[in-house]
Amino acid sequence: MVSPRSLILGCALLTTTLALPTPQTTPTTSNHTCAITASDLTAIDPTTASCTSASATFATECADATRAAPALTSAFAKYAIHSPNVQAALVALMLFESASFKYAHNHFPAPGRPGQGTRNMQMAPFNEKYATDVFGADAVAAAKAGAQGDSSDAVLALVNARDEDSFGSAAWFLTTQCEASIVEGLAAGTEAGWEAYLVDCVGTSHDTARDASWIKAKEVLGA
Repeated sequence: MVSPRSLILGCALLTTTLALPTPQTTPTTSNHTCAITASDLTAIDPTTASCTSASATFATECADATRAAPALTSAFAKYAIHSPNVQAALVALMLFESASFKYAHNHFPAPGRPGQGTRNMQMAPFNEKYATDVFGADAVAAAKAGAQGDSSDAVLALVNARDEDSFGSAAWFLTTQCEASIVEGLAAGTEAGWEAYLVDCVGTSHDTARDASWIKAKEVLGA
C-alpha cells in the first residue's frame, strides 16, 4: 500500500519579511512530501502543544508545534530530507537538544556556552559554517563586527532570527557534515543507524533517554 504521505508532491518553501541578509540559494530536488504538521509534532511530543511550561526567563525562545511545523517542513524541503525515517531522527534529535523546542540557545549550566544553539544545539564553529552557507561570508563578518558581546553569539542570533534557519540546522548538519553512510543508516530506521548518527556524526553518546522520541517519531511520520 502506498503511504498517503507519498502522494503529496513537493514542499512549499516559506518566506519571511525580516530584514536579514539574503540567504544563498540551495537547489532542491523535491519530488516527495516532506510536510510536517503540528498534529504530527504533538503526537510525537505532547508538550510541544504550547509554551506554557517554558522557563519565563527564556520564554521568547520557545516554539510550539504550530510554529515549529512549517519551519521543519521548509528545512526538509530545502535539504531534500524526504525519508520519513530520516525526518524522524532529526525531529527526535531537536526535541531532545532543545527540551521540546523550548530553547534555541544553550543556557545550562548557567550562563551557558557562547554561540551554541539553534534547535539542535549546534556548536559555535558549526553555526559559523552554517551561517556562511545560508547568508554568505560577508553577512557573518558583519554580524561579528557588530557584536555587543561574544561574536559567536552574534552569529547564533543571525541563524536564530528566522525559524526556518533555526530549525534547519539539523538538516544542514546531516547533509553537509556527516558521511553518506549516516544518512543511509537513518533511512533504514535501525537502532544501529540511529546510534551511528548520534555517536559518529553528532558526536554525542547514545543516551537511551533519546530513544522514546525517535521511536515515536518513526511511528507518527509513517516510517
